Amino acid sequence: MSFSTSSLIIPVTVPHVTDQRGHINNNNLPCGEIHVIFGPMFAGKTTALLRRVNSESKLGRNVVMIKSSTDTRYAVDAVVTHDGTKFPCWSLPDLSSFKHRFGQDAYEKVDVIGIDEAQFFDDLYDFCCNAADIDGKTVVVAGLDGDYLRRKFGSVLDIIPIADTVTKLTARCELCGKRAFFTLRKTDEMQKELIGGANMYMPVCRQHYVNGKFIVGAAKKVLESHQLQSELVPEKPLVS
Repeated sequence: MSFSTSSLIIPVTVPHVTDQRGHINNNNLPCGEIHVIFGPMFAGKTTALLRRVNSESKLGRNVVMIKSSTDTRYAVDAVVTHDGTKFPCWSLPDLSSFKHRFGQDAYEKVDVIGIDEAQFFDDLYDFCCNAADIDGKTVVVAGLDGDYLRRKFGSVLDIIPIADTVTKLTARCELCGKRAFFTLRKTDEMQKELIGGANMYMPVCRQHYVNGKFIVGAAKKVLESHQLQSELVPEKPLVS
């Protein structure tokens, strides 16, 4: 049996944009961008995001910032770096509601959309696709790539295949000063989303992540042992 390769050709319809005279002009098709910034806590992700958004603003482009309403550590209506730099933002529970809340007319005038703490948005992938591919927006995303267990956190890693650029930032290990790629949780809470700062987390290198997990686990066992002993030993009556 033989067949012609021409039978495998599938026709593809390319959308055309026409100008006021009805001439085809595909140069006017929306052309957006997606830029991703990720890394551990205290790596300067928000600082890098604000630097990019501010530079776009200085070029005369209309910018808007979004963050998750889950994060209220420093401010409700502003993106704030760990050193206190602020930028006003929209605080939202999800990204799909942004266009409606912001307004269609205002949205059409926006050139650049910044998204901070992106790991908290479950609809990150769909929003970025629509904003860049259909609406022609430049989207700059900053967030954690992994959680305290070094496992995927949210949808940040999902948008790497559709990103124009990807930047992996590092911090400084709080214990030795080497490059830190991971976030170590200092407490024994087990939930995935536990929002906190330096009181709960610290950036660490690989060696101190492994050692730190061992130390935290050992300390937890000691505390549990002391608690158990205190419960078993009866209190002595007070003697007047």
